[in-house]
Amino acid sequence: MKIYVPMDSAAKALGAEEVVAAIRAAAPAAEIIRTGTRGMIWLEPLVEVEIDGVRHGYGPATVGDVAEILDGSSAKTLGPVEDLDWMKRQTRLTFARVGVIDPLSLSDYSAHGGLIGLRRAIGMSGAEIVAEVTNSGLRGRGGAGFPTGIKWKTVHEAEAPQKYIVCNADEGDSGTFADRMIMEGDPFTLIEGMAIAGLGVGATRGYVYLRSEYPDAIAVMRRAVEIARRAGVLGSDVLGSGRAFDMEIRVGAGAYVCGEETSLLNSLEGKRGVVRAKPPLPALEGFLGRPTVVNNVISLATVPVIFEKGAQTYADFGLGRSRGTVTLQIAGNVARGGLFETAFGITLGEVVYDLGGGTLTGRPVKAVQVGGPLGAYVPVGNFDVPLGYEELDAKGGLLGHAGLVVFDDSADMLQMARFAMEFCAVESCGKCTPCRIGAVRGVETIDRIAAGDGAAIPLLTDLCETMKDGSLCALGGFTPFPVMSALTHFPNDFATQKEAAE
Repeated sequence: MKIYVPMDSAAKALGAEEVVAAIRAAAPAAEIIRTGTRGMIWLEPLVEVEIDGVRHGYGPATVGDVAEILDGSSAKTLGPVEDLDWMKRQTRLTFARVGVIDPLSLSDYSAHGGLIGLRRAIGMSGAEIVAEVTNSGLRGRGGAGFPTGIKWKTVHEAEAPQKYIVCNADEGDSGTFADRMIMEGDPFTLIEGMAIAGLGVGATRGYVYLRSEYPDAIAVMRRAVEIARRAGVLGSDVLGSGRAFDMEIRVGAGAYVCGEETSLLNSLEGKRGVVRAKPPLPALEGFLGRPTVVNNVISLATVPVIFEKGAQTYADFGLGRSRGTVTLQIAGNVARGGLFETAFGITLGEVVYDLGGGTLTGRPVKAVQVGGPLGAYVPVGNFDVPLGYEELDAKGGLLGHAGLVVFDDSADMLQMARFAMEFCAVESCGKCTPCRIGAVRGVETIDRIAAGDGAAIPLLTDLCETMKDGSLCALGGFTPFPVMSALTHFPNDFATQKEAAE
């Protein structure tokens, strides 16, 4: 009997280890395979039992369910996992193997399409590799969605004795967990993507910058790097190509600002995580002053499937300038939270109501914050907007890392605006005045509004403009998004405070 149980940290937090121990005690002869999560977090721990080659799911499983799961009588049976609506409706490219394979089995990885992309890239020149990524339309899966191909081309064309690939795995946004999921559930795809990037731009060294809050991801990635190096996927002779690329995992303390690439590079160099003025761009003067590709996890983890299936196949998904798939992380006050990978173009309403099942409380949805704690609050009236970079931008929103945090009608948007300013004040590196001082004054100004000072509203608007235009990085520059969206779309939450005071 083959039984699959996630070793993903989300599943562990919900009791997966206790369930595995109970299974081992009840069925010592069973083969237990640890996987990543399928992304249906509301069903974790999800136990899958292979029956006639088909994996049947049971969840959310508890220790008390184990006996009935093993004899097939459990009321928590879900049927074949691949037939579940949540799975059937996805377009899984980046996450195709997550939840399916043993994350630390290189043979399992290869059997499910792994290393095909790297082998193809080995037969290509650096310029051809860069062109393939460019033609795919891949953009940074985080921040402003900068085209990945342009970064790679800049580093490829730069002249330097040493170049680097840096993976930004400092996943600090609230409601985001895709990076962690891929690192814990399919680490070799990130390693393969970084190796392809190295071959493309002429970099022989790579680093994954991971925050200390993800101990499981750190452990899995370090073990995966060791396995890949022993197998010749990394090292001085990548898969017998005669070309070198090696990498290591670096752990940061978890400062939010280190999600910004120049702050990350400072931290990686052992310095304080403070934003650097640009220019020079990291692509020209990055890690240790050398040309450096800085991409986030999902961007690099998507590279192998682009090379496996071809740039055009990937580009055929999506809409407008948003090509390929987006990994939606559905969180907050929502009935069914989890990760859903689909082509760009799905509407926010479909995600929240159809996939997410509305709010967990059963109350009406009030807003969804898209793109992390510095993303805009999107009201229900804009739920028809298709999820794409430009499409959301046209509505004053930000896709960012595609984290979606749902709020019901009990949420006080004035307090949420205050939280954004407070968050910025706490997390600011202090390099620039609009962020360091502006966020503090933002908290004070919102408190004035809450106390009934309506004259402070224009002041808040002006302050947001100053922060947006004058901050050196997105921490101060994006904080106005949640503040102004809350003020614009939910003016009553601000006016009510004024009226109550009067």
